[in-house]
Amino acid sequence: MQYPQKISLIFVLFSSIVFSQAYTTSSTALSGKEFPKINSERKTEFHVYFPDAKSVTLDGGDGLKNIQSSVSKDKNGFWSISTSPMEIGFHYYWLNVDGKRTNDPNTQLYFGYGQPTSGIEVPSGEDFFLKKNVKHGKIVNDSLNSKITEGKRNFKVYLPPNYGSKKLPVLYLYHGTGEDVTGWEKQGYILNILDHLFAEKKAQEMIVVMDYGVALNPEQEKMPDNYPRTVLSSKNLDNIVTQELIPYIEKKYKTSDKKAIAGLSRGSYQAMLIGVNHPELFSAIGVFSPVIYEGTKADPFKELPIGNLLKSKKKPYFFIGIGEKESTMFHEFNDVLTSFLNQNKYPYFLYKSPDTYHEWLTWRRSLYQFTQQIFK
Repeated sequence: MQYPQKISLIFVLFSSIVFSQAYTTSSTALSGKEFPKINSERKTEFHVYFPDAKSVTLDGGDGLKNIQSSVSKDKNGFWSISTSPMEIGFHYYWLNVDGKRTNDPNTQLYFGYGQPTSGIEVPSGEDFFLKKNVKHGKIVNDSLNSKITEGKRNFKVYLPPNYGSKKLPVLYLYHGTGEDVTGWEKQGYILNILDHLFAEKKAQEMIVVMDYGVALNPEQEKMPDNYPRTVLSSKNLDNIVTQELIPYIEKKYKTSDKKAIAGLSRGSYQAMLIGVNHPELFSAIGVFSPVIYEGTKADPFKELPIGNLLKSKKKPYFFIGIGEKESTMFHEFNDVLTSFLNQNKYPYFLYKSPDTYHEWLTWRRSLYQFTQQIFK
């Protein structure tokens, strides 16, 4: 009578072990590819063919910095890389093949670190950015010719499912350093995030303009790529937004007079700069992973006239989002910003994203929170 019970117990234990070790193909893998694969413990396997390579190692963004990996090569020239449990969220990554940075041929590419880069999505258990059976909006490509940068500027526009039925407010949204206007669409899943929020009546329908975060004329592009150039580019962007982009959007699309502005990392500085320069124009400012350029201890806001907020009659809603695991630098920027706001009793909302780094899950979550609070 005891043997069947023992067999059942062994089967259950074996099934549990197999289940915990079962790997599923990453959502970022190319169609028809088996790797990269992730198991329920977030351990990941990569399998790549570099027959002539002498060494292949895994490298990547913030979320991969504390990951350990083991590497082996078989007789057919395939390299296998197995990792310790990875952090949740979307991570840029690449392979160092004999010291040369190389993308994984098995995965989709995303524009990050100034070039097309491999990416992997480690499930967090959330579905707010995954595609669901709801009415879908669309993202269209658009452009304008800028007198300020003396050339064509490309941007993307999100239009909600019911666009055209009434005039809608507009959110102007910026990406980070090394990324471009595809970031919020591809890595950020903005289409799914907003479609869900609107379907669930959690946010007011809006148009979102995803603008390019570099604004330099041909002469300025020759400058060294440093903080002074970034500040100059951001000041140009301020002029583009107020003098060219907003008039263009309001002429072409069905907009109301309500506007908000937000951005991530470098884009957070740009959103703040434009927002505080025109506090009567924007009803909300969203700062995801705050950055403040060219500040000093004596004058942390040397190139950011944040004091304009205190003089404003309208007092834009101010939102700050940051990942709990972001590096010290970003938390220091956050402390400088919140200290100023606290000292001057300016209201703001601080959102801390659990267990995330300076990466896209932090920014998706921040967008999800921010867009529920604006245009009310």
